[in-house]
Amino acid sequence: MRSLIYGVFALGAIYALVLGDLWWRAREAYLQGEKYLRWHGDPEEKKRAIEEEFNRLKADLDRLSAKGRVLDNERRERLELLVVDRDEKLNESAIKYAYIWYQTCAELFSPPESVWVRRARKKMIETKEIWKAELRAKKIPFEEHMLE
Repeated sequence: MRSLIYGVFALGAIYALVLGDLWWRAREAYLQGEKYLRWHGDPEEKKRAIEEEFNRLKADLDRLSAKGRVLDNERRERLELLVVDRDEKLNESAIKYAYIWYQTCAELFSPPESVWVRRARKKMIETKEIWKAELRAKKIPFEEHMLE
């Protein structure tokens, strides 16, 4: 009987941990969507954040190079990759990423229907319409199924 009680308690604890993990991941995905939505409204904030990340990664690379852990040719290659990555992030649509993060929250982290999942479902509708308007303004052809 004692082992049955422990088993039930263990299953309950595991279930609670899984629910907590899903809630936390949904929250993080939703907040990422909010960040990208904010960046859509404020491109300068986006640029600052991406530049700060680039400068931090470049400084880390410079430190490794100064310690002799990275050879000069490898440093140049890594720096080129950092520059390409930075430029791609600057040119990517922030609203597209907002939609993708809300979609991730709503589709991957439910059930359960947490507050974050419900909010993400609402934001998905809004951001998808903004994304469509952005694509039309840039004269980029698309069909509805391409945005899913």
